[in-house]
Amino acid sequence: MESATPVIVAIDGPAGTGKSSTSKAVAAQLGLSYLDTGAQYRAITWWMVTNGIDIDDPAAIAAAAGKPEIVSGTDPQAPAISVDGVDVAGPIRTQEVSSKVSAVSAVPEVRARITELQRSIAASAAHGIVVEGRDIGTTVLPDADLKIFLTASPEARAARRSGELKGADVHSTREALIKRDAADSSRKTSPLAKADDAVEVDTTELTLAQVIECVVTLVEEKRAGK
Repeated sequence: MESATPVIVAIDGPAGTGKSSTSKAVAAQLGLSYLDTGAQYRAITWWMVTNGIDIDDPAAIAAAAGKPEIVSGTDPQAPAISVDGVDVAGPIRTQEVSSKVSAVSAVPEVRARITELQRSIAASAAHGIVVEGRDIGTTVLPDADLKIFLTASPEARAARRSGELKGADVHSTREALIKRDAADSSRKTSPLAKADDAVEVDTTELTLAQVIECVVTLVEEKRAGK
């Protein structure tokens, strides 16, 4: 494993497609680093909320974008994230942050800051890395060795997501996901989009284990072909 060529894998797709679970498992199985880019956007959103930045004011968000120090751990077994030395792995998953992350993520200065951070982490991953997000294959790492775009029906995604979010009902989760997709797909800067050279994997009818197996196979084929 150690001698394998470092491989950079970009996994994009909307929420509820099994992206995080798949990315972590694939990275762990193949001895790669792992980066959850969504967590970074959640972290900067959490910082904005905590510091009283007006989320409805893009100029205020832009002005503060460079202030928080965001550090992402890349161990797939225990992905960590901190802001200004504070562990925020729990706080960034709250409904308050979830409802505001699209607005913060849409600000170009925020995307420029986080994209730069993501590229530096990917570049320093000695054995390769699995990077998951929404614009990795198109914007952040357009030269990634392998690009995968996960999809699933809104119903399947809502069912999975409400299973993750304690006490959430499927209907309201589905509405929130569709709203989030629309916001992420239509934003001017780095929208959620499938790269032309990405492999699309529809996870609607697949178990998590099947999705992981499919992606591991794609990565191994890529490595063998190098």
